[in-house]
Amino acid sequence: MRLDDFDPNDVDVGDQRGSGGFGGFGGGGGQGLHLGGGGLGLGTILLLMAGAWVLGFNPLSVLGMIDGGTSQVAQAIPDSGETPTPRGSDASSSCAVDPLSREACQALSSLNKTWAPMFAAAGYAFSKPRLWFYSQNGRSGCGAAQSAMGPFYCPADNGIYIDTDFYRVMEQELGAKGQFARLYVMAHEYGHHIQSLRGTSDRVHRQQQENPDAANALSVRLELQADCFAGVWAAKNRDRLEPGDMESGLNAAHQIGDDVLLKSAGRAVNESAFTHGSAAQRMEWLRKGMDSGDPKACNTFG
Repeated sequence: MRLDDFDPNDVDVGDQRGSGGFGGFGGGGGQGLHLGGGGLGLGTILLLMAGAWVLGFNPLSVLGMIDGGTSQVAQAIPDSGETPTPRGSDASSSCAVDPLSREACQALSSLNKTWAPMFAAAGYAFSKPRLWFYSQNGRSGCGAAQSAMGPFYCPADNGIYIDTDFYRVMEQELGAKGQFARLYVMAHEYGHHIQSLRGTSDRVHRQQQENPDAANALSVRLELQADCFAGVWAAKNRDRLEPGDMESGLNAAHQIGDDVLLKSAGRAVNESAFTHGSAAQRMEWLRKGMDSGDPKACNTFG
């Protein structure tokens, strides 16, 4: 996908890389998870990293260290009550760290320019999210951030949190290859920002609390809508797509389906435990957004 360079004054970017990290899961997360040691092989670590993002579980629960939940990562970790502070960086320097950082900032700029006028046309208030880069460990308004969580959105501070190393995991370990696979991840997290602005996330969270038995099914609907919103963004920029982009995005949606990831991890596929949707569902809703270019087509709750 052809992305314009960004205006440093038009994107909100924070950087926690090189800050020394914060360690553990913080805010009641238990003993902390020291990846890379204690007998954990790299393959296991990568599956935990991917699973935490795709399936929405706390990696500690897989290791039997704590009782895990199945809600979104940003909600599963207690709010520390602290707002992350940028570490002496601005968009110009943070986005120039490496090509993946620049690409993420370019995608952020494109997403802002795409969604802002749609909100204006519909008469809704719009505000830009902040993109936070971190490495290994960081902190968000929703609590600790760790690489094992993968990219996530925190509604408490309207932040999209990315450790760009996850993109390498996607390509090398999950088979989700290509530039547009990475852009799909970014656009999906931005989709959660759209849900936050519209109040959808809050409504779903309340429904999950009122009806815990439906929590997973509601989470799936929320995630599939974010997939559809990612497709809407792609459709609105169709003239910038290049051959293979749509296939790359759809392949990524397939590779990170709950059923595919569970099978890859050697676990039984239990649809009632899904939190993000099957490979077929994720592809279906991403394609629906791509085909329609209309947020109204993304009513996964209907």
